[in-house]
Amino acid sequence: MASAASSAASKGALRKFIDSPAGPKTIHFWAPAMKWALVIAGIGDMQRPAEKLSLTQNMSLMLTGLIWSRYSMVIIPKNYSLLAVNVFVFGTSSIQVGRILKWRQSDEYKQQQKELEQKQA
Repeated sequence: MASAASSAASKGALRKFIDSPAGPKTIHFWAPAMKWALVIAGIGDMQRPAEKLSLTQNMSLMLTGLIWSRYSMVIIPKNYSLLAVNVFVFGTSSIQVGRILKWRQSDEYKQQQKELEQKQA
């Protein structure tokens, strides 16, 4: 009898989630779900050399994560899944920006810039 009661409660909880204002019947669920692809791509880029990464692209992703994290807390209903994905977008892109800036401070980068200037002159 107890299992039937817990089964009914879990069906009720599942139905409640499906029908909720931020459930899978709304954009509030699917937008953050699809945005996880940006996080996965950012994690995948950790394997790429820093010189192959775009500073402007990662700066824009960082700003996007920051802005949408704030937005997810002021909209109704509050969207915690949107907050979570945007915190991760901000985090992964911040790490990439740090890697790019560190590489640009390296002697190797400075040498490449010097060689480019000499070729253009």
